[in-house]
Amino acid sequence: MGRKERREREQKRESHAMKHRTEQRKQRMIAVGVLAGIAAIVGYAAITFAETGGNAASGGPEGAGVLGSDHTHTAILVKLHGDRFDFSSPAYQIKSSWIHFEGSDGSTIHKHATGVTLGYLFESLAISLDENCFVFADGRQFCTNDEFTLQYFVNGEQVDDIRDYEPGESDRVLVTYGKGEQVQGELLELESQPLIR
Repeated sequence: MGRKERREREQKRESHAMKHRTEQRKQRMIAVGVLAGIAAIVGYAAITFAETGGNAASGGPEGAGVLGSDHTHTAILVKLHGDRFDFSSPAYQIKSSWIHFEGSDGSTIHKHATGVTLGYLFESLAISLDENCFVFADGRQFCTNDEFTLQYFVNGEQVDDIRDYEPGESDRVLVTYGKGEQVQGELLELESQPLIR
């Protein structure tokens, strides 16, 4: 074999080795890019989870604890012109995992996380309320005026608003709309109302 042939073979070997190293470098760069992308996605998800307490993806209320961090039962009575409002119909059952009515019962609120308020419960039921009005999604409004008054009571004490109230175990909440003279009877009715656990 001649020198020329040997040199050509050596050049081919070197060329092949160079191509192999270049291909390996290219594959490493792709792998590093993929891993960096995965790390960025995981990092973003971790930051989002930490900022929202894990509730954002599941539709939990802002400021609430982790689902399952609490389990309380609160009695509620809503009386509009003396008539009991019925939350036991399917339209008001388990609209949120965080706080709801369940088991075809419309008198006991079940709360499953800390930091969940009555305002969130009513929002999940498409009922808006404030210190003066109790308004259903269909437009029915029960607002304080010259003739009738909307009142809220928590554990027998009158409060101006219940939206920011976080119900506790065995609490009793009365929402009443009327002339006012029926309140004492409604408070007694609420006190005798059993909690469904």
